[in-house]
Amino acid sequence: MDNKIRYATFGAGCFWCVEAVFQRLKGVTEVTSGYTGGGVQNPSYREVCSGLTGHAEVVRIAYEPEIIKYDELLQILWTTHDPTTLNRQGADKGTQYRSAIYYHSEQQKKSAELSKANIATQIWDDPIVTEITEAPKFYPAELDHQDYYNQNSIQPYCRIVINPKIAKLKSKYTSLLKPEYV
Repeated sequence: MDNKIRYATFGAGCFWCVEAVFQRLKGVTEVTSGYTGGGVQNPSYREVCSGLTGHAEVVRIAYEPEIIKYDELLQILWTTHDPTTLNRQGADKGTQYRSAIYYHSEQQKKSAELSKANIATQIWDDPIVTEITEAPKFYPAELDHQDYYNQNSIQPYCRIVINPKIAKLKSKYTSLLKPEYV
């Protein structure tokens, strides 16, 4: 990839939800759903869903920092998921749905820690449980989990769980959206 591309890796519950949010942002060139943080190499969706691999469902975001800043990605992360519930997002329960920021540089680590302390606490009243950890090996999810919302937006899970996240994104961050998603 181009030297101008940077990566952010976030866990915020079901990766379908997180992928759909970040795909819509200007400066985001690619969002890949996958797994990280566990001890099993090349895990499958079924294995990760068991909760026995130690992996979290995550998205790896390729972005252009000249167009969208890492701090903006963090703010959107805090706004579009609940970082106060340990190992849970809505009805999705288990360590695979944990709130996590996996940093790719010391600067990202510092930004994530500052954002957690200063931004997330302004949005949420309860304590923030999001872990901030160096990015371990990332394993892309199977193809049927990539671009899931865009391919399956009429499915009940998408309408009930993902649509409200997209609506929140549109209402709060219209200026950061790609034209086709405004």
